[in-house]
Amino acid sequence: MAVKTFAVTPGFSVGGAIFTSKQLALIGSVIGDEAKVEMTTFKQLYVTIEEDRIPDVQLQLEEVDLEIHQAGFVSKSLITCNFCKGAVEAGLDVAKALDLAIANHEVPSPLKIGYAGCALGTSEPLLKDIAVVKMRDSFDLYVGGEAKGLKPSFAKLLVSNLQKEQLIPITMKLINIFQTNGKKKEKFSKFVDRMTLEELRASV
Repeated sequence: MAVKTFAVTPGFSVGGAIFTSKQLALIGSVIGDEAKVEMTTFKQLYVTIEEDRIPDVQLQLEEVDLEIHQAGFVSKSLITCNFCKGAVEAGLDVAKALDLAIANHEVPSPLKIGYAGCALGTSEPLLKDIAVVKMRDSFDLYVGGEAKGLKPSFAKLLVSNLQKEQLIPITMKLINIFQTNGKKKEKFSKFVDRMTLEELRASV
């Protein structure tokens, strides 16, 4: 029987992305003994089950406020900090709106987008493909971080002093540029180097 993989997250709030015991218990009970579950670097659980069971299982998971996402070569759900500065100061509402906009778009290679509610950057945003860092009353946007390999690299500043209403359009523009111009399986950090920061700035 054919199997298929999908991603599950608990969303996020003050405190970060936290599964409740009820959610974890339900995941274990509804997916069955033969299912496989993988914890990813995207802060998502990858669940692999029989394809014909997926609609019913996903419905049950959504009933306990779990979010269902695509697996594979898509832009991932937002990877956030714990909002230790508080919901308002750290921009929780902005992060949730950004998450809704950016997740599940097909791209040449999996795209990790990070968010930090202050300059402490506890979510390690500069190791993500695209990073948003809240700086008091504005936001800085970075691109091209790379955590894997023996020579990890930090993302580079693309645009600074953005207002919250600018974040989603510019981030979506970057995703669209990657969709159009990225090569199959090309890492976003390599794509940024190939396109150059100057060209990306001009495009967004």
